Amino acid sequence: MRTLDNKTVTDKTCSVAIAQFGLERKLDLWHRPKSIYSNLQQLTRERDQIVFERTMVKNHLHAEKSETEPNESSLSGINTRIKFLNGQEKEIKKEIGNWISTDAYLKQEIENICTIPGIDELPAVIILAETNGFELIRNKRQLTSYAALDVEEKQSGTLVKGKPRISKSGNRHLRKAMHLPGLTAVRWDDNFRDLYARIVSKNGIKMKGLIAVQRKLLEMTYSIFKNKCFYEKEYEAKRIDQKNSVPAQMA
Repeated sequence: MRTLDNKTVTDKTCSVAIAQFGLERKLDLWHRPKSIYSNLQQLTRERDQIVFERTMVKNHLHAEKSETEPNESSLSGINTRIKFLNGQEKEIKKEIGNWISTDAYLKQEIENICTIPGIDELPAVIILAETNGFELIRNKRQLTSYAALDVEEKQSGTLVKGKPRISKSGNRHLRKAMHLPGLTAVRWDDNFRDLYARIVSKNGIKMKGLIAVQRKLLEMTYSIFKNKCFYEKEYEAKRIDQKNSVPAQMA
């Protein structure tokens, strides 16, 4: 709107600017999110808030125990609070499971996604809930940008040269959900371990390697969901063998 000639800001000028933006850009029509994804999103975000609150309460408990003379009534109250939060999280997980069991299609898609190393039911549900089943995602690049796992770089001439880093301008719930799966995949799967080691060997920064793994995992969930398939550990090796076998057959 700042690039337009009109400097007056009213409801009318703003609506004109929005209309012009819609005419100049190829935008997808907005559709109401499916109720099951909307409910799952609310539940997973509520669980995330409970986990965050429980961490704060546990830190408070640790601080109280570190006192010279801890107050027993305070410790009892904190422990009661932790048990209450544990119960809330358990109920939310049960409700998430009930929603999944009502939709056979969604259940099968989650099972396919869970074949990816490091991703279990909860991260799979968060990914689908936050993207509305990849409804408006056109490609992997758009998905990584939405999750704020895309790399931004600032450079101009020889004077301005910032370090490349992830943008963090996106869905923080989606980005947060990929952290633990990334750690698990690096530990238990050779493909992701090799990717992690290759990135770290270039710059010596472990976090960059971990973010690359998280991005790869997220892209893989998108591919598996769109292609209605499951994870194959030897897929890349088979693809290379098939590619090399074609010239040999032609010869």
